[in-house]
Amino acid sequence: MVTLGVAVAIALMAAVALSDFLHAYVKSPLVRFGVPTGLVIGIGLGVLWLINKAKTADFLIATEGEMKKVSWSSKKEIIGSTKVVIVTTLILAAILFGVDLTFIFLFGWVGITG
Repeated sequence: MVTLGVAVAIALMAAVALSDFLHAYVKSPLVRFGVPTGLVIGIGLGVLWLINKAKTADFLIATEGEMKKVSWSSKKEIIGSTKVVIVTTLILAAILFGVDLTFIFLFGWVGITG
């Protein structure tokens, strides 16, 4: 039922945005509020129908089982990996900056300007 709740929350946000959009073009409150309400109801019913199909339910159950088997990294490992990625990115950025400056110097020396 969490999936249904998330889908309805997304539909409600879309409905509010649609209602605000329609306000600029349509003066009828029936259209301005009816269309977004129909959207929320339609998406909710569609997700409810989709979730309750046997193939979808079996897939979600199997997915949940597989997620329980995953060996998740600890907070310490994630922080360490993040530091490695950030440092590597900064080093590569510095190298590319140096290569870029070298090309700017060489092209300027040859007489090619941008």
